[in-house]
This record gives sequence, structure tokens and C-alpha cells, in this order.
Amino acid sequence: MAFVRFNRLVLGRARRRVGAALAVLGGVLVLAVVVVNDAPGPRRTGDRPPAVADPLLPAPVAPPATPTTVPTLPAAAPPADLPVVDYGPAPRGFPRDPAPMSAIRLGEGLRPIRRIAAYDAPGGRPRAFLAPTIGGVPVTMPIVTRRAGWTAVLLPSANRTIAWVPPGPWSTVELRDLVVVVRHTHRLHWYRDDRLVRSWPVSVGTSATPTPLGRTFILGRSALPGRVYADTEVFALGAVPDDPGSVPAGLRGAHIGLHAWYRDHDLGRNNSNGCIRITRKAQELLLAELVPGTELLVLDRFSAPDRLPGLGPVPVAAR
Repeated sequence: MAFVRFNRLVLGRARRRVGAALAVLGGVLVLAVVVVNDAPGPRRTGDRPPAVADPLLPAPVAPPATPTTVPTLPAAAPPADLPVVDYGPAPRGFPRDPAPMSAIRLGEGLRPIRRIAAYDAPGGRPRAFLAPTIGGVPVTMPIVTRRAGWTAVLLPSANRTIAWVPPGPWSTVELRDLVVVVRHTHRLHWYRDDRLVRSWPVSVGTSATPTPLGRTFILGRSALPGRVYADTEVFALGAVPDDPGSVPAGLRGAHIGLHAWYRDHDLGRNNSNGCIRITRKAQELLLAELVPGTELLVLDRFSAPDRLPGLGPVPVAAR
């Protein structure tokens, strides 16, 4: 299977699980897996980065948070008719992630309490609204950096893209985990508090439908019927295919997923439509441990050290 598409999202079951009805595409088999409200026309969500070897810290670290002595830039009032970010392609006009390949963990997530406006820069133009939920599932977006009193987050339903939000009705949550998927070695590495916990073999996308490079995050999860998913739930990610036209028309607008696969001997290859396939036991452990908003980083190459450098410039602090 390859990749996830929301028809609707639903709340999960025990242990505060967050769920979603996903739609997954794989090989020649199509099953109902992931999400959402259809948006008009697929589009590319950010320029595709070059598929080159990525060092341990392949992108520069963002500057530290702006000192509190710098006044907060005012926010222009958003028009009432702005689009709302949902499971369909995100609106245009948002800036690129300044460090999409950075292996420095983002340790804090932002949760809207009410609908908030998202801007293209601190004090810039409002481009869309961010809602507390997508299809009824609470949304947590990793915080990338802060500047002039504003906060930048990874944008859902877009690749390597951020949105800026001013102070407002939102809260923060600590994010302890980072999942790194390496396309060249077909390995997934799970870090908690910057220490390597486990590694497993995975399959990734083919050359025609590659798993998108860069950092994204866990958007939600869903229970999917079918033996191919090894009877486990699926993680839907914030990422979408870099080339929407490379997938069947009926699944355009779908998201990339992380899910179990029913045959372990199929793993370790480029044989999905963009999704990340993993063993059933590994997926069961990740489902039990990872929370929505957890960062997932896809690189071409990665040395997988036992310990990462530490948190990025965003402090983990309660609001």
C-alpha cells in the first residue's frame, strides 16, 4: 500500500487515541484509508528538494527566539471568507520551511483552541484559517521557530511549508519524539528525548511515486479493515504526494501514511505509492507511544547516531 487519503476523521478508542477514516493506495490494490473534504484541483505543495545525500544536520538551525524586548508585530484582521486548512491541498501563498531537512528535533506543538488566522510572515498577509480540528480530529502542529512575537508551525496538507500565527487562542504541548525515515537504507529510526529507541526496516515510494523528503508530522490515525494492513491502525501524516498527478485520479488529494504491512519480506524496497510500510509489531509499538503532532523526517541518507544534538531553538514551555 502506499498512501493515505481522508474521507472523514473519527475519534479513536482507548488511551485517548486519535482516529481518522483513511484511504490508502497500494500497488494495484485500492482500499478505503484516509481523509477529507475534497479541495478544488490538486496542486504541488512546495518545490521538491533535490534527492541528494543528507548529512546528520542537513539544514541550518533557525535563529533563537526573539528577545521579549522586541515589540510584537501587529496582525492584520483576517477576512471572514478566508479558506480553512483541511485535509485537501493547503491554500497557496505560505512560505517554505526554512530547514526542511534538519535532524534537530522540534520539541513543542501548537494546538488551536478556536479558529485562528495563519499568515505568510510575522505581521504579513492572512492566507487561511487553522481550525482546532480537521474532520473532528484535534490538530497539533510542530512549532518551527518564533520571531517578533509570532510563531511558525508546519502547515498541514502541504510539504515543506510553514504558517505564521500571532498570539491568540492557542496552547502548546511538549513533543518528545522524532521519527526519521531513510530512503536509501530503507530504515525507520525512532528517537525519544533525542536518544535512539528502536530501528526497523521499511518500504518507501517508487521512483514514480516517491515518499516526499523533509519534515512533516503525524496528523491523525485510523482503523483500516484489510489483511494487507496487518489489522492495525494507520498514521496519516501532514505530507501529500509531491506530484499529485502521479497517483490515480480517485486518490488525488490523499496524504502520505505510515502503516503496517502484511508481508515482512516485502519490506526494504521502493515499492509503495509514497506511504511508509513497516512491520506489524513495530506499528503496534509506535501506535502505543506516538502522539499527534510527532515530527516525522524523511531523508535520503542519515547516519542514525545513538543520540541527536538536542532540541531546536524553540523552548518547550507552557503558555
